Amino acid sequence: MAAKGNLSAEDLCFTPAVELREMLRKKAISPTELIRVFLERIEKINPAINAYATLVPEMALETAKKVESDIMQGKEVGLLAGLPVSIKDVNMTAGIRTTFGSKLYENFVPDEDELLVERVKKEGGIIMGKTNTPEFAAGASTFNQVFGITRNPWDTAYTVGGSSGGAAASVAAGIGPLAQGSDLGGSLRVPASFCGVVGFRPSPGRVPDYPSPLNWDDLAVQGPIARTIPDTALFLDAISGPDSRSPVSLPGEAAPFLQSAQNPGAKNLKIAWSDNLNLMPVDPVVLKEVRKAIDVFRGLGCEVVEDCPDFTGAKETALILRGVRFVAVYGDQYQDDPEFQRWVNPLVTGNIEQGLKLTVQEIAWAHRQRSEIWDRAKTFFDKYDLLLMPTAPIPPFPAEVKFPTEIAGKPMKHYLDWAMLTYAITMTGHPAVSVPCGWTEKGLPVGLQMVGRHHGETALLKAAAAYEQAAPWADKRPSPG
Repeated sequence: MAAKGNLSAEDLCFTPAVELREMLRKKAISPTELIRVFLERIEKINPAINAYATLVPEMALETAKKVESDIMQGKEVGLLAGLPVSIKDVNMTAGIRTTFGSKLYENFVPDEDELLVERVKKEGGIIMGKTNTPEFAAGASTFNQVFGITRNPWDTAYTVGGSSGGAAASVAAGIGPLAQGSDLGGSLRVPASFCGVVGFRPSPGRVPDYPSPLNWDDLAVQGPIARTIPDTALFLDAISGPDSRSPVSLPGEAAPFLQSAQNPGAKNLKIAWSDNLNLMPVDPVVLKEVRKAIDVFRGLGCEVVEDCPDFTGAKETALILRGVRFVAVYGDQYQDDPEFQRWVNPLVTGNIEQGLKLTVQEIAWAHRQRSEIWDRAKTFFDKYDLLLMPTAPIPPFPAEVKFPTEIAGKPMKHYLDWAMLTYAITMTGHPAVSVPCGWTEKGLPVGLQMVGRHHGETALLKAAAAYEQAAPWADKRPSPG
């Protein structure tokens, strides 16, 4: 195959995935060459940020050789053929250690892939390894007893957020163009905001989950992290679509998401803006940067007004349903296995204990309240195409801090209070994306959260791509270390 031309190794590592895909298909670079370039950068960069928890270089190169052979023979190849992909360390990968960030599973190697991983492989994606996560993905800061802290590529003194913190850090640092993550209360969106990348939370069922202890779950989702909206859409195309093993999976869309992202448009959209969803304080540094998006969208021909749905009860609903979820998934282990209580992070066991104390009446109230939130959101989005707000109410905080205890002088009572700008949106089931929109004075990224209509991924991607073109993020590259 041909050489990689005039691009340096670093340039390749920051080249958009859609462009790398074209280079691979045109044989301007081979899959094995590309994987070696990324492996060299991982070796150089990862020790400073700890984004990858487990690497599988030999497996990656072996897969690259197979994809290369298919390309050379002119065979039809998948959407991700030859592209490096990372998988979060809470998703099972056959033959690759999967720890869930827990000492209990420090040496666990699954013998089967999850559905999403199956799809990545089917589309020719080359798995480089597993990215770091808080234990059982519980928390919005990435640390655990197995691998330690993941640090922000822009300044390693600061956090990457969580729980898909390793995924976001890997993409920001140019040690992988595409990363898979998961999101319950903001675990795709908050790390994307803190690391200056795109984190897309699809509608529940858009990316089906199997196997799962909760097959009917419509709160936690799988989704993509990338550096651009088209790259995000490409990855979403590869991992989305129906599957009979998941009872909540959605049918496929009429057109590829990438096609929508490559044909951006936001003209004549009616957009609602909210500083804080009337739920919490927001750091003035964040608001200063995020509110610049109002003028950008008005410049694109949109009407932007300050309004938001009524999120009364959203925080209480989220915490009750979270407690129920943790009891359903981990309650038996917590009660029957002394090692679980000995080793597992108190943030995890605290969720379980909170869930075990709930009454039937409280749980019933939360389900009714979520229905009311949905009704109010439905009425709201009958009037608006998009809802915009900050992704996170604060900039990245020090890496050693597990969670912020106050915002703008107001104390946070619960360790998830500060994540309610994303968690409240989860309660609606609407798709949402965090896109980079600015910088703090310390040079740390700030993210804008965009929320679309019910099952409105296509329109959301088109609008996000239009924003990305109109307000391109500063072309800076982190230099961790």
